[in-house]
Amino acid sequence: MVAKEFLIWLEPKKSADWLEIGCGTGALTSAILQGYEPNSILATDASESFVNHARETIDDTRASFKQATAQNLPVEDGSLDIVTSALVLNFVPDRREGLIEMQRVLRPGGILSFYVWDYPGGGIGFIDAFWKAAASLDPKASELDEGARFPFCTAKGLGQLCSDAGLADAEIAPIEIVTEFPDFEAFWHPFTLGAGPAPGYCMSLSDEHRKALKARLVEKLDQGGPVRLTARAWAMKSVKGG
Repeated sequence: MVAKEFLIWLEPKKSADWLEIGCGTGALTSAILQGYEPNSILATDASESFVNHARETIDDTRASFKQATAQNLPVEDGSLDIVTSALVLNFVPDRREGLIEMQRVLRPGGILSFYVWDYPGGGIGFIDAFWKAAASLDPKASELDEGARFPFCTAKGLGQLCSDAGLADAEIAPIEIVTEFPDFEAFWHPFTLGAGPAPGYCMSLSDEHRKALKARLVEKLDQGGPVRLTARAWAMKSVKGG
């Protein structure tokens, strides 16, 4: 959902040569292929399993896949029109160096772009609701909240990061969507799967404490119908000078 809105905001030209960093399961790659007529797109990820999954899932001759990190891209200088990244920059060990490397592979006039969740502003509403409920029962849970782990994911923080990386003309804007779960149980179920910080924390609790956390969330969110929460990301785009 965010990928679609991000691409509308980005307004990329058609017949472009793309590079995606941190392709994950291929959501943004697929959206680019379906709606923006790329000449080519190289989708990269530091995880070999993600690269293999995306390669097996996306059957399009315009797309290719490689394992690579943001700081060491397997691309020649000045060879691409658009470099993009979805919800990944906060996981790059050296973000400044990653952004400098992304500029290296762009042609003059090319676009560097990315988006990240607004973690400090409670950007992922359902995750923010979880951590607030958890912290109300266990103050130590607040240390695991992504807002505390990624404080730079604000308009000001991203602006400073881009400036430090030489992106003086960075345009930063919010992108908001509404996430909807059919009912409270559909909202709760992902937290019982154990994958990721919030589910991992949830499943580390004793049955008694997990029931207490669920009850607190029921109190806050369950109104007998769909659970709707806003999710907000910060998007950035910058045009490389000649």
